[in-house]
Amino acid sequence: MVHGVQVVAARHDGMVRAYTSHWVMQVSFAEPMLMASISPRHDTYPLVQESGRFTVSVLAADQVAQGQYFSYPGRRFHRIATEYLTDWPDDPKRPPIVAGAITALDCEVTDTVALADHVLLIARVVDVAPGRLGTPALVYSSRVGWRAVGERARESGAGIRDALLARLEAAGLGPHESDEPTDNDD
Repeated sequence: MVHGVQVVAARHDGMVRAYTSHWVMQVSFAEPMLMASISPRHDTYPLVQESGRFTVSVLAADQVAQGQYFSYPGRRFHRIATEYLTDWPDDPKRPPIVAGAITALDCEVTDTVALADHVLLIARVVDVAPGRLGTPALVYSSRVGWRAVGERARESGAGIRDALLARLEAAGLGPHESDEPTDNDD
């Protein structure tokens, strides 16, 4: 599996902790919500539990150092690389974000799901801090390691949906009238 790389951070009672995650994903369009996976053994977890919120910083391809730093327990390096985190714009009370990230999301936990070794945090995105939008993203695979998102997978303007609609039109058909568009309507 190949996943985007994010840093999840929390703040509570003046304490800040963060970890690198490959398991953050959007789960809703109508109301912006996401899911983040966290180990209950990680020192970030109690801060999320107590505060009920966390931030997600989406890392750019040139942020491998930040991704690797937060992938180790912070105590291993005595949390020495404080330059990798910065306060949320205009609100130092919120959880911090990674400086120079593609974007950052401020999230409020709405539900949790306990699994064998991780907890899924279901959260509402309450604010967005755009960063370097359009910058190639950092991705990770346990098989091939850290990678940058590459070139486009298809030509601009060319898509299967357009080809299928053209075939319907050529056959004298239109889209099925009872079809209701959905979030993942292909």
